[in-house]
Amino acid sequence: MPGKRDKSKSSHKLGTFGGVFTPSLLTILGVIMYLRFGWVVGNVGLIGTLLIVTLSTAITFLTSLSISAIATNAPVKGGGAYFLISRSLGAEIGGAVGIPLYLAQALSVSLYIIGFSESLSAVFPGLEIRWISICTTLVLGGLALFSTQATIKAQYVIMVLIGLSLVSLVLGSPLEESRIELWGVPAAQSVGFWQVFAIFFPAVTGIMTGVNMSGDLKDPARSIPKGTFMAVGVGYVIYMLLPIILAGRADAATLVEDPMIMQRIAIWGGAILLGIWGATLSSATGSLLGAPRVLQALANDKILPKWAGFFSKVAGKEKIPKAATLFTIALTLVTVYFGDLNLIAPVLTMFFLTTYAVLNITAGIERLLKNPSFRPKFKVHWIFSLLGALGCAGVMFLINPLATIAAFLVIAIIFIWLKRRKITATWGGLGRGVLSSIIRYAILRLEKEGDAKSWRPNILVLSGSPVKRWRLIELADDITNGNALFTVSTIISESNVPQEKVKDYETQIMDFLGNKNIQALVRVLRAPDPFTGGTQLVNAYGLGQLVPNTILLGDTREAGHLRPYSKMIGHFFKSKKNVIIVQDDNNQGFKKKEVIDIWWGGLKKNGSLMIILAYLLKNSREWQQAEVNVKMVVPTQEAYNGAKENLDNIFAGMRTGFAYQILVAQGLDFWEIMARESRKSDLVMMGLAVPEQGDGFEEYYRSLKEKTKALPTKVFVLAAQEVAFDQVLR
Repeated sequence: MPGKRDKSKSSHKLGTFGGVFTPSLLTILGVIMYLRFGWVVGNVGLIGTLLIVTLSTAITFLTSLSISAIATNAPVKGGGAYFLISRSLGAEIGGAVGIPLYLAQALSVSLYIIGFSESLSAVFPGLEIRWISICTTLVLGGLALFSTQATIKAQYVIMVLIGLSLVSLVLGSPLEESRIELWGVPAAQSVGFWQVFAIFFPAVTGIMTGVNMSGDLKDPARSIPKGTFMAVGVGYVIYMLLPIILAGRADAATLVEDPMIMQRIAIWGGAILLGIWGATLSSATGSLLGAPRVLQALANDKILPKWAGFFSKVAGKEKIPKAATLFTIALTLVTVYFGDLNLIAPVLTMFFLTTYAVLNITAGIERLLKNPSFRPKFKVHWIFSLLGALGCAGVMFLINPLATIAAFLVIAIIFIWLKRRKITATWGGLGRGVLSSIIRYAILRLEKEGDAKSWRPNILVLSGSPVKRWRLIELADDITNGNALFTVSTIISESNVPQEKVKDYETQIMDFLGNKNIQALVRVLRAPDPFTGGTQLVNAYGLGQLVPNTILLGDTREAGHLRPYSKMIGHFFKSKKNVIIVQDDNNQGFKKKEVIDIWWGGLKKNGSLMIILAYLLKNSREWQQAEVNVKMVVPTQEAYNGAKENLDNIFAGMRTGFAYQILVAQGLDFWEIMARESRKSDLVMMGLAVPEQGDGFEEYYRSLKEKTKALPTKVFVLAAQEVAFDQVLR
């Protein structure tokens, strides 16, 4: 029976109290409470301590609000914070935070166990810290491998011990006659407020311990918010009452000097030792339960390399991630054997705080963007989430600026590594929503007619099959050089290809361009024929003011297509689109990309646009070694002198560094001179005549092709846009 199976399956899951509240509270009531809280009270006094506790808990509470909002938005599976972040911000950011979070939790197990071993060795000096740590790791690891339920039940015992220690402290008596110092004693106060705050803050950051058990909870959406708020609230009450007890039973100097002051105040000092041991063991156990589940989630999502896929395997009725747990135990054994982890402890704290900050940012941005998919049952205003993020960032720098920078560097390196792996996630992310908002903001503020000085090409490439006409895409990429937009478009037959296939074609082209490291937009359009499709695309393609201003296409090689091709060019010109036609009759390509010849007809639109395009090409990596030669033909020597004086003035103001050459025809035909001068060039640029009505342009273009057929790869340029291109060059 399905219902029976579901009930049996859920019976092995954890509830709010055991799965979230208990591990979170036990991590909050940790070593800092026992060994550093008296020092805090002694340095900043009662009011200062209450202020630090309130401020610290406020940041934790704001983060809890964000966690609750994300956790109640969609079903939560294993992986805790990693799962929540990756499903909103994407696999790369989720992995960049998740991998350091796993390492921080795994190494935290070592830190807690070493702390336990040192305190036990202080009571029993004959015991060696290293062997205590190894034995403790094996016992806790065996418990985690045996049963999650049993591990949680062991935490109930630890909670009783901590409760016993607190009762013993409350029933204790003053050590000396003292008055409550509201702001500490100046003689004892050698540490400033924010330094004390930085020392105390990690004590209240245990909320993630319960979140990381998300995969083992019966109802994560209900248990995570409820259990987290309960833990934060109980922890806050305890931390607000303890300073009153400590300040009333010892003076500030004693509180600062004696880290074991609670043991001396308590009615039974042994209870405090049991509390310290319980706190360290419970924190270690919580991390030992949480860390493998983060590793398992990372493996499930294929964030880790292929060889680490076995970490996703589970075993037993409780589906314990045994491979991930064994790896965590092995890592802990290695680290506890070498002992001192104090050097990396600050960085580990930074990873936790970074996770909290990213969770706050995630919830804040989701709410701010008002994504339709973000409909949490627990609603939080985005201001509270962003306040939590700012609080986390501020605390990170207060605790350790260098460790903060180191943590961000590690996360950045992992992000770049994951980005290069091009992980395919099956879930959405915030990235698209953020980019859409930015694009909307930018497009609505684009000027209707920009100044000529700010002109950039926005190229629409009519490429056909990208594989067959790769040089068109290559030239567009070199012209834009990552500083302007270009779109690769393909017209497909509407009679042969259904509309459902269009998206598949676009995906194939995007993948092809991605493999070639080309960043371009892609558009596939169905039409009766390429010329009708090209006309329709130019008429309709674009968004607001962000429309293509330049059309780049290849030549037509079939005589029967010349008429519709010429009409299409005429339509582009009437639509105020610049036209670049690439003609490569012998498939020579751009060869060495070392010489560009521009045949100059004056500083008119075509001439100016050709200079701009050549300048943009020369700024690209592929053409940066190219020599650009501007060539002009004059009929006589007298004309040469006037042309030289004119070109000297023009090119001096252009600042392009291009060389120019004036050729005297001396009775020779212009086309003969061009063929002689440019036969070895890699690219030849020349202007196109303005298309005329009727069949005039068709005949002109046919003649132009015939006259230039001896030349290598040619680019015909027709400036049609209402832009003073000569102003761009000044």
